[in-house]
Amino acid sequence: MAAERPTGLKANKGIELLTWGTPNGVKASIILEELKEAYGKDYTWQPINIGRNIQKEEWFTKLGPNGRIPVIVDHDQGGFAVMEGLAILAYLTRHYDPDHKFSFTDPLDVSRAEQWMAWQHGGLGPMQGQANHFNRFTKEPIPYGMQRYTGETERLVGILDSHLKTNTYLVGNKYSIADIASFGWVNVLRFSGVDLDAFPNLLAWWERINARPAVQKGLSIPQKSGFGNETYAQRLKDDKEFVAKEQELAKAIAAAKEQYGYKYASP
Repeated sequence: MAAERPTGLKANKGIELLTWGTPNGVKASIILEELKEAYGKDYTWQPINIGRNIQKEEWFTKLGPNGRIPVIVDHDQGGFAVMEGLAILAYLTRHYDPDHKFSFTDPLDVSRAEQWMAWQHGGLGPMQGQANHFNRFTKEPIPYGMQRYTGETERLVGILDSHLKTNTYLVGNKYSIADIASFGWVNVLRFSGVDLDAFPNLLAWWERINARPAVQKGLSIPQKSGFGNETYAQRLKDDKEFVAKEQELAKAIAAAKEQYGYKYASP
């Protein structure tokens, strides 16, 4: 399935998901799998391989003008397209979560969920994405970028960890779209150069959500990422070459922090 190259929409009813297995992409696939399990709400999906720039093709940008995944199309609403993970989570629960199993009716809880989703959308995602870039993908090491964005990711993760010290989930002690919004990013924290084990409340939250069958199904669309915390931990057990590279990366991040006098603080 992942080898297909879509050239347009293929469904004519229900929800059609266009996605790839990134921290943002799994927001949509996870909530769709949760709705499927809770209500029998099925959907269609197509893999949008961002490494092949399918998301930049004209047929896709007519649906998602930003040229980013995920995008959903609601064929039952005249082909209405929704881009951006936050907006997709809100749209799907507004229209297809009548019992509010993953959303809220109390206006204050609605606001609390919106706040955490906005926090992720404007903070955790962008900052952690930059940590990934400077720690993993630059052609040459840039110590300032490494310590700046790894440190900011740690600061933001610390906010989650502190909140979860007295809360099982982010809003109302109920698993919801507020949790789904951040889960995909927390699921790749180890790949980003952050020690998830150093944040025990967040680790327990990640384990609770990761154990949900619908979450596991959502993480597998179009295929499970090689960057997830579970996969990362397994590679540390099985791959000596990977271990050596990760130790070098950890040393480089630590050296960058020391060079610029980084000290962890949150918030």
